[in-house]
Amino acid sequence: MSDEERLKADAEQYIPSGYEPELYKLRHSTAHIMAQAVIESFPEAKVAIGPPIENGFYYDFDLSRVPNEEDLAIIEDRMKALIRQRHAFHVREVSLAEARDLFRDQPYKLELIEGMAEGQYDDYGNEMPSEAGNRITVYQHDAFVDLCRGPHVTHGGRIKANAVKVMRTAGAYWRGNERNPMLTRIYGTVFENKAGLDDYLRRLEQARQRDHRRLGRELELFTSHELIGAGLPLWLPKGATIRRELEAYITEEERRDGYQHVYTPHLAKQELYETSGHWSHYKDDMFPPMELEYENLVLRPMNCPHHILIYASKRHSYRDLPIRIAELGTMYRYEKSGVVGGLSRVRTMTLNDAHIFCTQAQIKEEFSNVMRLVERAYATLGIQEYTYRLSLRDQANTEKYVANDAMWDMAENVLHEAMDALGLPYTEAAGEAAFYGPKLDIQLRDILGREETISTIQIDFHLPNQFDLIYIGEDGQEHQPVMIHRGVVSTMERMTAYLIEMYGGAFPVWLAPTQAVVIPIADRHVDYAQEVVKRLFDLDFRVQADVSDKRMNAKIREAKLQKVPYMLVVGDQEVADQTVSVRLRSDENLGPVTLDEFEEMISQVVKRRSLALTA
Repeated sequence: MSDEERLKADAEQYIPSGYEPELYKLRHSTAHIMAQAVIESFPEAKVAIGPPIENGFYYDFDLSRVPNEEDLAIIEDRMKALIRQRHAFHVREVSLAEARDLFRDQPYKLELIEGMAEGQYDDYGNEMPSEAGNRITVYQHDAFVDLCRGPHVTHGGRIKANAVKVMRTAGAYWRGNERNPMLTRIYGTVFENKAGLDDYLRRLEQARQRDHRRLGRELELFTSHELIGAGLPLWLPKGATIRRELEAYITEEERRDGYQHVYTPHLAKQELYETSGHWSHYKDDMFPPMELEYENLVLRPMNCPHHILIYASKRHSYRDLPIRIAELGTMYRYEKSGVVGGLSRVRTMTLNDAHIFCTQAQIKEEFSNVMRLVERAYATLGIQEYTYRLSLRDQANTEKYVANDAMWDMAENVLHEAMDALGLPYTEAAGEAAFYGPKLDIQLRDILGREETISTIQIDFHLPNQFDLIYIGEDGQEHQPVMIHRGVVSTMERMTAYLIEMYGGAFPVWLAPTQAVVIPIADRHVDYAQEVVKRLFDLDFRVQADVSDKRMNAKIREAKLQKVPYMLVVGDQEVADQTVSVRLRSDENLGPVTLDEFEEMISQVVKRRSLALTA
């Protein structure tokens, strides 16, 4: 085997788990081709890094100006020309001196080279274990040479030119640090064939149509304002209605399962988080302390320390356990301004939170009870596509995780046993655990197939120990309870964002901000329309009349644009017969029905929290 063949074979190890190997190599290689095309258009460009990502690739550049749409089209055309030339991808190992000379005019590459030489970083600037070595390799196709560990396709002809697309630009700080220069990130994608690209672009357009930020504006669900700040959304009346219904639903379900609901403050002394360990493990994601005369107060990043103190406020016997404490608790986390937006990435959030204090013998039963609650909630909300991920610690990362091997082994074994007993399939992810314990993450996929964690269940032996929690056992001795952290429907912000996109704004009737619009055909029908509104309103339905001077068809069209489930048209015949003519947002026309009949139908749909529009 030649040196080049050996290097190419070694590079296969760098393909991330779960990424289809050939697709990864296609995208990695196309990123290099895009870099060459950009340099040809912007000779002064300083290149940074260009990795494959979930749905494509990007490359970061230091440019004199941000490329416009015309520039991107030129870059894409040049990429396709280079692909058709079928240049081979060659790799070779270089010395530190040679690497410095090759990239002498590329400061970002030189910074990476120095980190690689010291064995601290890989060619993307990520920390790497010291045993990984400090070999420096470069890949070349045509005249373009890049610092790279691979892997790549054998030659550009492996890429289909009609399956390549340059997507957009964005700003990105060098190495993700806002104190570093802002670079221009150019995104692109490539698939095995044109059909794959076309399908992806179609799904992108569907996602754009369903984007919760866009629908949030159009349906008047939430807004933001620069005087309040990034990541701090304002819930408008319609959005607040959805949130209120979600809160009422999950609170009702929790009460049935024996949870006791509490209210706790949004802030606490810094010492609380020092005791819990959040200050040492999480302070970079917390807002800075508010310095008062005799103490420092901190906006809470999570609710668990408060619930722990509620448990500790009285002595407990084993007969009291399990104790289930729940709260719709508002928390605050310092997200960087460049990543916050809409409802899915915010700086203040209200979590459907709960903490279960139980004996070790009760863990599996309590875990199973939470799983059943999650399954019920998802069925009610219409969520069907989700998977289970067991998030474990990375044993090599001693800074991120509490150092207690026995505790971790016990907690991880309990989670494995509980999931196996339920017979549910799951994957494992090392390095995704909370700092104090492993967790089960329930992963939902959006319309583009991207995973997002919505619900979590965490087993925690650490925090009860930090706060010296006890209960008196059957033997009369003190024992330490186990703590289970769980969030069933996530934060109100993230779940609402997910539901907006899943339903495209057309919510089930029980969640719809406006459940029905009464549409009088002419002014002489307005009084009857208002009577219908009052009758339905008194029955606690969310209904309004459109008494504008628009024509009937325009009113119907407006109601459908607002995703209102029912349009109740009233004219001379309806007034005479004391009926309403029912039209659904799905375009189905139910015709005239009595008010009693409509009330019965909508009552059953709402009571059952049905996903259908008719009972």
